[in-house]
Amino acid sequence: MKHISILVPKGDVALSCIEGSFTVFNKVNDFLAASGRSPLFKVQLVGLAREAETYHRLFAVTPDLTLDEVSQTDLIVIPAVNGDMQQVISQNQEFFPWIVKQHHKGAEVASLCVGAFLLASTGLLDGKKCATHWFAAHHFRKMFPDVQLVSEKIITDEGGIYSSGGAASFYNLIIYLVEKYAGKELAILCSKMFEIEFERSNQSPFIIFEGQKSHDDEPIRKAQEYIENNFSERITVDQLATMFSLSRRNLERRFKKATSNTAVEYMQRVKIEAAKNSLERGSENVSEVMYKVGYTDTKAFRTTFKKITGLSPQEYRNKYNRQAIAS
Repeated sequence: MKHISILVPKGDVALSCIEGSFTVFNKVNDFLAASGRSPLFKVQLVGLAREAETYHRLFAVTPDLTLDEVSQTDLIVIPAVNGDMQQVISQNQEFFPWIVKQHHKGAEVASLCVGAFLLASTGLLDGKKCATHWFAAHHFRKMFPDVQLVSEKIITDEGGIYSSGGAASFYNLIIYLVEKYAGKELAILCSKMFEIEFERSNQSPFIIFEGQKSHDDEPIRKAQEYIENNFSERITVDQLATMFSLSRRNLERRFKKATSNTAVEYMQRVKIEAAKNSLERGSENVSEVMYKVGYTDTKAFRTTFKKITGLSPQEYRNKYNRQAIAS
């Protein structure tokens, strides 16, 4: 039997991560029981104390066990905790030595959504790939430069250290783990029961690019604003460097440091975000949108659009255009 420890952290926990993980793993046991087989998972909530943690003054979660009552486990699930991440990490630092100790004893570890901040704080992700909510990607990179964040991914698997993308995509990681532990047949059955798209691997279509302006480099912030206000124009890196009295090399270095994107990547993302908005809300065809955001080469537009969103422009329009959805 696999022992699963779902952590009950302090702070603004995403209760859906705790409840959803608990429910899916126990549903596997129900499926097994219905076919006359023994349960596979023993699922327990593990906290810093036995007292109930109350969230939003409405919901209480009572841990089954405390850390020192769990001598060994097979899988540790770290749910998302929202809020100021430095404070979240400080509130929950007592978990970290226990997680590391259990991992060294053979336990696997899975972080859900921004639970990746807690997992990364253990040091177990250093030099490894990790996913998290796309909205937190820039902040994560700043806090954990030794972790290779793959912001477009739904799931990462680094030799028994797992992470999921944002929000409800944690269900995809749980289904992935069900497949690993219980087999594909039960994983597919769970995906159908909970209406989770099986083997979804990319969160790129859901990413909203808002720019990263939480930095103190004023010339770079002004360059960002110029790009955003003139996305339909052809802007070069040399033009930006001259405009803000920087050498090209200095601008590129500072731009990357401040935003986690190169200047060219930033320009592409701004254009594609504008294109996404037009494809979602407007009636223009793909070619009209392409010209509207400053592209003249159809192949370049389609290639860049798919690289950033994971979908072609037409696929994106068919999936998200409000008029198309309503018809």
